Amino acid sequence: MTGAGVDPHQIGRELDGAVVTVDPGLPPAVREGVRELTGRPVGTGAAPGGRPRVHVGPTVPELAAGERLLWLHSTNAGVDALLSSLSPWPSGTLLTRTVGRMGERIGQYVLAWALAELQDIPGFLRQQASRTWNRLETEPADGTLAVVFGTGGIGAGVAAALGRCGIRTVGVARTPRRVPGFDHVLRLGSPAGPDGPSAELTAALAEARWVVDALPLTPETEGLFGTGLFGAMSGATFFNVGRGATVRTDALAHALEEGRVAHAVLDVLPEEPAPPSSPAWDLPRTTLTSHSAGPTTATDITTDFGTAWHSLRVGRLPTLAVHPTAGY
Repeated sequence: MTGAGVDPHQIGRELDGAVVTVDPGLPPAVREGVRELTGRPVGTGAAPGGRPRVHVGPTVPELAAGERLLWLHSTNAGVDALLSSLSPWPSGTLLTRTVGRMGERIGQYVLAWALAELQDIPGFLRQQASRTWNRLETEPADGTLAVVFGTGGIGAGVAAALGRCGIRTVGVARTPRRVPGFDHVLRLGSPAGPDGPSAELTAALAEARWVVDALPLTPETEGLFGTGLFGAMSGATFFNVGRGATVRTDALAHALEEGRVAHAVLDVLPEEPAPPSSPAWDLPRTTLTSHSAGPTTATDITTDFGTAWHSLRVGRLPTLAVHPTAGY
């Protein structure tokens, strides 16, 4: 599946005559890295003379009359905003994304918060502030269960980090398959539908100590975490490191009030930046971390762009190509 009528052989042939541009808001290191990789000058504006254009940036560039966008390399991992800004996605235009070491970094983020909870670091900090000396109850990580929704690069990175501490990991994916880092993978199905989660997924959620949302935003995942999934949990800590709109905030609030979700750590929200009026600020036992779990560096951008560039030069579809109909 190439999606949007993309022909990697044709794009590879057109690269020699393409103009390469980089969003002017990106760090100079990105512009310099792209220049070194392509071996040609890098601009910021429209391609002259109707030549095809390759662009690196977080948004669709403004195109001059008659200009054709050959390939857009997004500097972000999530591409839902890009796809909605240019819908339908133009046939024949390649879209790739930047993942870099995001899976590794987000895995460290989830592990850090999980270990902090197990070691009751908040409790010890409160004791420190009040000059109180008590031995607080802590828990070992090994043997606990994490259910991770999404088994791509980010979900696999989370599973790998948790697994190193002996945490059992169950993945949840649209199409179950063996994925390194996961003990096994369950089918997602239609947990937001009238029948709710499958019996197998319900049992895993009931046992889970940790539930991690690492899903992209697609029509199928929007609002997926609602009463069905939250209602199957029994005191898990919930992480959202995917996309904010995959979670219904009202359903999460209800699950926190009932105790079905013991704690929540939300790196992403449906509306960002969250205004003071956002209901997320009022969620009990919840920490917001302002979309900081998986920072993207200039090296990540140029490395992933370079890998895609070299794939196209030999007529191969880049591994980070986005399939617009799937949304990722």
